[in-house]
Amino acid sequence: MQNFIFISPNFPTNYWQFCRELKNNGLNVLGIGDQPYEELKPELKASLNEYYKVNSLENYDEVYRAVAFFTFKYGRIDWLESNNEYWLERDAALRTDFHITSGFQTSDMPRIKYKSKMKEYYQKAGIATARYHMVDDLAGCKAFVEQVGYPVVVKPDNGVGASDTHRLSSDKELEAFLAYKEKEHPDVAYIMEEFVRAEVNSYDAIIDAHGNPIFEAGNVSPVSIMDIVNNDDNSIYYIIKDLPEDTRAAGRAAVKSFGVKSRFVHFEFFRMTEDQSSMGKKGQIVALEVNMRPCGGFTPDMIDFARSTNVYKIWADMIAFGGTDMPVGEHYYCAFAGRRDGKSFVYSHEQLMQKYQDNMRMVDRIPEALSGAMGNQMYVATFSTRDEMEKFYSDVLAVTDATNAKVQAELTKVLALGEPEAV
Repeated sequence: MQNFIFISPNFPTNYWQFCRELKNNGLNVLGIGDQPYEELKPELKASLNEYYKVNSLENYDEVYRAVAFFTFKYGRIDWLESNNEYWLERDAALRTDFHITSGFQTSDMPRIKYKSKMKEYYQKAGIATARYHMVDDLAGCKAFVEQVGYPVVVKPDNGVGASDTHRLSSDKELEAFLAYKEKEHPDVAYIMEEFVRAEVNSYDAIIDAHGNPIFEAGNVSPVSIMDIVNNDDNSIYYIIKDLPEDTRAAGRAAVKSFGVKSRFVHFEFFRMTEDQSSMGKKGQIVALEVNMRPCGGFTPDMIDFARSTNVYKIWADMIAFGGTDMPVGEHYYCAFAGRRDGKSFVYSHEQLMQKYQDNMRMVDRIPEALSGAMGNQMYVATFSTRDEMEKFYSDVLAVTDATNAKVQAELTKVLALGEPEAV
């Protein structure tokens, strides 16, 4: 029997499904987390063979001792994963220390965690990247801006999601950012990149031990996560009905270049919405960043709805058997809309539920830890056509006050961009 240690199996709350499918496949599933056992969801408890509570997952010694305990009790550990961006480096350190060879090691981390290091591997894959500069002093940053022009985007070189990401549009804003960095994060390395006028398209795939995809999908984010977080906006993105061929090709090339094996991945690309001479033409794919874990939040469930399948099982089958016979059924658009509390919406929750009762797949409050990027109240619904999905977005996000109505009009314009040909 294979031993699988799952780090933080209780967050996100839907990750118990990974554990369930592993256990159903005959693996010994061992959880390590900081939530008391009695507070775990019943479904998660039933999906674990044993759970080890630590006071803090941030304390490496505690987590190390937990892995050592499981190793002593059950023998060699075959797999150790969290499927969580935040713990990728911790996972790699534990694998390295306990000689668990089924995943990334500490030596692999620079190319998959540092945005500046990723660019080399994207370029090896033949994928264009934005020009960049490692933030130093005012003179160095202004020299870079003279090359690329404002706006520029700055963010931690080793960061999670869109946290601490800033768009700078003037020398004044640049000077203010440098003062903020010096005061708040003097030891953090930041990367500055030219601004890409684009929407975000993702390649979401489950890769086998030979580096080949056994399942592929993708999503589109018409509004940047950076703007959603910084402007306290509503959130939208959707699973595309069929994956465009250029996204598939770029995703597969990146998988090979980065040396991905036995993982669920979420690779983000820009699809340019206008020509930019340094990168290419409108519609072209440009690299953004790789994420060596499943797409965030409830997106795995959305992929299930969009493909009439079960990606939790496909991933667990890859772990246990190297492949899967899980069928993929009819394809749909699966739309996520995250409403922000405090906004004045035209349609009430009850009206939306009545109108879209046949389309709704998930309706819930969004956990506080995810609300910055995803809003406070989520609606997930499936549609056979893009027109139906656009009408849904128009209804869910329609607002009554003039300021938000302007934002709504811009969102409608963005959605009208259409999409590339899919295969």
